Amino acid sequence: MAIVSRGFRGRRVADPRLPPGQYLERGFPVLSAGPTPRADLASWTFSITAQGTTRASWTWAELQALPAEDIVKDIHCVTKWTKLDSVWRGVSLDTLLDAVEIAPEEQFALAHCDGGYTTNVPLADLRGGQAWIAYGYDGAPLRPEHGGPARLLIPHLYFWKSAKWVRRIDLGTTDTQGFWEQLGYHAYGDPWKEQRYWGD
Repeated sequence: MAIVSRGFRGRRVADPRLPPGQYLERGFPVLSAGPTPRADLASWTFSITAQGTTRASWTWAELQALPAEDIVKDIHCVTKWTKLDSVWRGVSLDTLLDAVEIAPEEQFALAHCDGGYTTNVPLADLRGGQAWIAYGYDGAPLRPEHGGPARLLIPHLYFWKSAKWVRRIDLGTTDTQGFWEQLGYHAYGDPWKEQRYWGD
């Protein structure tokens, strides 16, 4: 059974880019709910699904062939560390979502990952240049312990929403809670509002 941590203590540094309650982290801590899965890129796929059907799917080679972006963003972990100016490379969710038809009532997404992890996010937070499928970090392929070969990157939300080892995004008409959300984490997770846990 996973344990919901109230976070780590660290040195507080005054910086206007630090959300309330966060401290500056210069490293990149590794936090996972279970063992690190290892993917076979020859059989790896990423899919967008809805109502039990696959609306689009990409192999690793097909994903790599899509237009990629270099992304520099601050990331904020619910355990209270913030890393400024983290450097990523990946494909915008706008590009992937534009490849499928989405019904007006499908306003929610649930990310599914290797290892059984899930996390929920409103569809609007995956659009408008706010989210990516990231496969590169700091100029190198994304390492497995940090979510490689590919992870969801939604830097404006707490970092647990940037699900590691992502394989599928399922679109739906209701907001279905993910793994940590069912264990007490906030359904949305805005770091600037300190939405860490239920009731925040």
